Amino acid sequence: MSARRADVARRIARVDPAFTHVVRAAGPPPARRPAPVSDRFAALVRSITFQLLATRAAATIHERVVTCCHGDVRESTILEIGVPPLRDAGLSHTKARAIVELAHAVRDGRVRLARHGHLSDDEVSAELTRVHGIGPWTAQMYLMHTLARPDVWPSGDFGVRHGWSVVHHLDELVSEADLRPRGDPFDGVRSSVAWYCWRAVDLDRAE
Repeated sequence: MSARRADVARRIARVDPAFTHVVRAAGPPPARRPAPVSDRFAALVRSITFQLLATRAAATIHERVVTCCHGDVRESTILEIGVPPLRDAGLSHTKARAIVELAHAVRDGRVRLARHGHLSDDEVSAELTRVHGIGPWTAQMYLMHTLARPDVWPSGDFGVRHGWSVVHHLDELVSEADLRPRGDPFDGVRSSVAWYCWRAVDLDRAE
């Protein structure tokens, strides 16, 4: 597995030499393993919580959400507590409703967490984004981090856009529209390219 990750790193640097410095500094991309089915609902709740928020603020709110669920974030606990406690935890009305709607969708089979390992990226994304309040970014984070899919390109993610701009010494932040096709040459390993964009931001801040 480590040899495979090293091959991915070399390919990225070969396709776009601008990534060479980040690849050398960060090392190979992390190993990815799909999360067990029992963890997938909680992972989606976390992604919904983090959408469009600074990391520190999102982490604080997420801790409160976990506390509301008595440390056990499942569809049953979400359905039991409902929207008001989630709002009290700091979630927007839209996010709180999205989490409750997701719980209903899992309960009635519209979202089939146990089947996601057998579905394509597009099928998983389509299933999730049919839930009101869940957008492409949440689906992409779930695909990358929870299902360990190797070829997700979250071109709308601020950190990925920021990192790409740092790597390529751009004077202005690259737009989502401009960034989307720039992932095409990395077909098959775009999740790792996104990871290197995030690391580029970390490295830039450390300098």
